[in-house]
Amino acid sequence: MEILVTGGLGFIGSHTSVELQLAGHKVVIIDDCSNASESVLDGITAVTGIQPEFVKMDLRDKGAVRAFFEKHPDLGGVIHFAAFKAVGESVEKPLDYYENNLGSLVYLLQELTARQKARFIFSSSCTVYGQADTLPITEDAPVKPAESPYGNTKQVGEEIIRDTCRVNPALQAISLRYFNPIGAHPSATIGELPLGVPQNLVPFITQTAAGLRKELSVFGDDYPTADGTCIRDYIHVVDLARAHVVAMERLLAGKNSANYEVFNVGTGTGSSVMEVIQSFERVTGKALNYKVVARRPGDVVAAYADTSKAREVLGWQAQSTLDEAMRSAWAWEQKIRGL
Repeated sequence: MEILVTGGLGFIGSHTSVELQLAGHKVVIIDDCSNASESVLDGITAVTGIQPEFVKMDLRDKGAVRAFFEKHPDLGGVIHFAAFKAVGESVEKPLDYYENNLGSLVYLLQELTARQKARFIFSSSCTVYGQADTLPITEDAPVKPAESPYGNTKQVGEEIIRDTCRVNPALQAISLRYFNPIGAHPSATIGELPLGVPQNLVPFITQTAAGLRKELSVFGDDYPTADGTCIRDYIHVVDLARAHVVAMERLLAGKNSANYEVFNVGTGTGSSVMEVIQSFERVTGKALNYKVVARRPGDVVAAYADTSKAREVLGWQAQSTLDEAMRSAWAWEQKIRGL
């Protein structure tokens, strides 16, 4: 089945493109390369032996989106990753985030709802839960007011899809609420390539170990956790990618119980910042240079998933350990830095 992957050259999109192709699907990638390199196509091809079709396009161009769908009438489904994703930047440039993240979603849905049958997977986030009232977090947990325009685009994005599904029964959609994707493909052929200063913990760890950063900042050690640092649910990106394949195949097979469903995608285990650092040091044998600094505004104390719905309904669960994810992240960092 031909599947469109928007943002398919990005971190999660590229790994999902690989897993789709390994599962026998034909992949078409749209990416504007604003936060990704076209060279990632070579990595996807090297892993799978198949070069996906690639269209360089800005999804904010409504006419271009329409023309694409006219040229691809046989698309089986769409997995939508393409979005701006830097929390801090979204605070500084809210209109850019609303235009890009929501405008592109609307244009895709407009084309899909014009079809007799459409399947759509949305890249959502656990940020919609904020600081959850209870842990682990189930899909029924309240959606809290967003801490940033980026987070708000995920909340509003879900609402747009839900409202569209309500009046368009032919649209079959799933939102996957990710927790914290980390790691790289075990071949070290594709991985995370943040532009500028990394916004996430693990790339900052690997860049510090590689000598690109002087030291890692640990934002606060006085949280009400065992070691005082924040707790998150870190999931290997390959596990996350496979969840997209399973979700899309659920839609293709017509096994979904409603035309809009939501699933958490995590490991179900919380790991503190210090535990992640210790994991990295354990699997690499490298001592990491870090220091504790003041808390970062907006950071929740702890967030980790209840994954029972994904396990029971999708038949999916994460397979990789934190150590395996950290080992793969370091192998990728070493490769791209020539270490």
